[in-house]
Amino acid sequence: MKIMAGNSNLPLARAIAAYLETPLTDASVRRFADEEVFVEIHENVRGEDVFVVQSTSFPTNDNLMELLICIDALRRASAKRITAVMPYFGYARQDRKPGPRTPISAKLVANMITTAGADRVLAVDLHAGQIQGFFDIPTDNLYGAPVMAADIQARYAGQDLMVVSPDVGGVVRARALAKRLDNAPLAIVDKRRDKPGQSEVMNIIGDVKGRACIMIDDIIDSGGTLCNAAQALMDAGAASVTAYISHGVLSGGAVARVNNSALKELVITDTILPTEATDESDRVRVLTIAPLIGEAIRRIADESSVSSLFD
Repeated sequence: MKIMAGNSNLPLARAIAAYLETPLTDASVRRFADEEVFVEIHENVRGEDVFVVQSTSFPTNDNLMELLICIDALRRASAKRITAVMPYFGYARQDRKPGPRTPISAKLVANMITTAGADRVLAVDLHAGQIQGFFDIPTDNLYGAPVMAADIQARYAGQDLMVVSPDVGGVVRARALAKRLDNAPLAIVDKRRDKPGQSEVMNIIGDVKGRACIMIDDIIDSGGTLCNAAQALMDAGAASVTAYISHGVLSGGAVARVNNSALKELVITDTILPTEATDESDRVRVLTIAPLIGEAIRRIADESSVSSLFD
């Protein structure tokens, strides 16, 4: 087994390699003067089981091209099996046609990864489960819920918890977390989204008064939806509101928005490399997902069960 890393999230790749006690493959992923991506592998990978760790986060297109070219380089170097390890799968929010004459970009990206030569895909908390079906190769979707649940139990032991879904679409994810937290009660924020990045909170479904609310979602981008929901929960009498999010995209002024919000704390995983603003914020905390991904990689390499990680 070999672990190769692109440039999108080197600290996570190094942490995964450390967990597996395997050095990162010696390779160069660099740019020509005109920003073309060039990949060169400096060690033999013929007949090897290779895992390429690369999140397709900002800059999304550059990181996606890095992944595709890494896969192509490995295929041409006769690697036995190539697994694209994508802690964050970019373009995942474009998983259907929301209107006429719009693309399904998640399917296009899946086709590109398959055509480049990947034999399987390993991702974390895909935005929609059906994205697994966009790939014509085996695809494993890991869940961050066990890591989050362990952190919540350590920090909120003995408190009256309420798991909150920030929208109706996230109820399944929230229910799964609530089940791990000794079947904690569930609330839903009913909201209306007028256009991307903007939302208006309409109603809170469930009694949150006096409870420590734990909001769960897969992506935080601009932060507007989450901050509005947190304020609505506090207005409804919640004791505190903490958000646990798998992928901290946090574009634009999102971190500043979180710092000025009703959120007690925003907890994200390191599927996306934290920005300087994220590191400097006292409201944002990062949980590492490296042991979970590392264990999944070990099980794939050993041909053992990955789903049993979540039993």
